[in-house]
Amino acid sequence: MDTRRAPAVGVLLRDWRQRRRLSQLALANYAETSTRHLSYLETGRARPSRAMVIHLSTVLEIPLRERNALLLAAGYAPEYRESDLDDDYMRSVRFALDTMLKSHEPYPAFVIDRFWNVVASNRGMTALMDEVPAHLMDPRPNVFRLVLHPDGLSSRLINRGQVRAYFLERLSHQVISTGDADLRALHDEVVRYPAPKDSDESPPDADAMLPSPVQVPLRIRTPDGDMSMFSTMATFGAPADVTLSELAIEFFYPLDEFTDRLIHRLVEHETRSSDDRADSSRH
Repeated sequence: MDTRRAPAVGVLLRDWRQRRRLSQLALANYAETSTRHLSYLETGRARPSRAMVIHLSTVLEIPLRERNALLLAAGYAPEYRESDLDDDYMRSVRFALDTMLKSHEPYPAFVIDRFWNVVASNRGMTALMDEVPAHLMDPRPNVFRLVLHPDGLSSRLINRGQVRAYFLERLSHQVISTGDADLRALHDEVVRYPAPKDSDESPPDADAMLPSPVQVPLRIRTPDGDMSMFSTMATFGAPADVTLSELAIEFFYPLDEFTDRLIHRLVEHETRSSDDRADSSRH
């Protein structure tokens, strides 16, 4: 039996304050309270009210899941419900996600949870991942493994070094900002993947080698030519559910006309192949 005690609420508050790199004075000013009261809360000499826990959590921008943990540590019931995406309660969310994914076709788009596991995707994403082996797709694909694993997109990336550095920095930032042990384990796993040199031995032209003005591009080599894409990410505004607060949708867009045409062809091919498989299964 695990006899370890959960950290006291004061310890958790102090950890979050330090993670946000705030002094007691700075947090007290932001929260409009006294440094003395904040010190008493962190050392356990005073017990925070439920309202104070929620207030400090908001000021510190603590994720909803961890806000519930703080409330429990302080002896209060959780404030935010956690629903399964398949629950009837989340029907409107599923409809919104499905609408966004389909409306973005033929360009790739996918929905991820807090661990960057893909929970839903569109046909553009299916076409993009067509050559990724099954062991990276089942039971649930993870974005960092799909992109950085040697058996994943990494083997086809033209700017592998650039993409790897960007993705690792992205994951490191999330580990630091959340303190999540599972995200840290994911980071420790993917950082051990081989770090290949960029494979672009013959750049098509100088303009193609310029960095994207938006962010690091995803440049993928295919038998039909090189694709160049960038992505944007969207989240739900003002979520009151833990699951909803941890969902994000990433949308990919072509950086040039050739990529645009190629994505259309790939998705058309994937759609025909899917229809053929469906017809075969009925006979």
